[in-house]
Amino acid sequence: MSEALRRVRPTQQQIGLSRTQRATNVQGAFKVAPDRQSLIQGRRVILIDDVLTSGATVDACARALLRAKAASVDVLVFARVVDTHKAPI
Repeated sequence: MSEALRRVRPTQQQIGLSRTQRATNVQGAFKVAPDRQSLIQGRRVILIDDVLTSGATVDACARALLRAKAASVDVLVFARVVDTHKAPI
């Protein structure tokens, strides 16, 4: 089912963009393929990402899956970028 979610428009590289710019950059960039929608509808989906930076890409993907009527979307990430200037002490 990894091919259910597709990038439908090109986006610029996220490196160097602010949190807001990242969200705008990926807004509407992902959709569930029409021929895969029945695989998503009513199901719990696990979205896997290697690195979570701002969360913009994961958010855009989760929104696309929810629009395709996924029952829920859980996210599994292997690493999270922490802003050292805002990190808890």
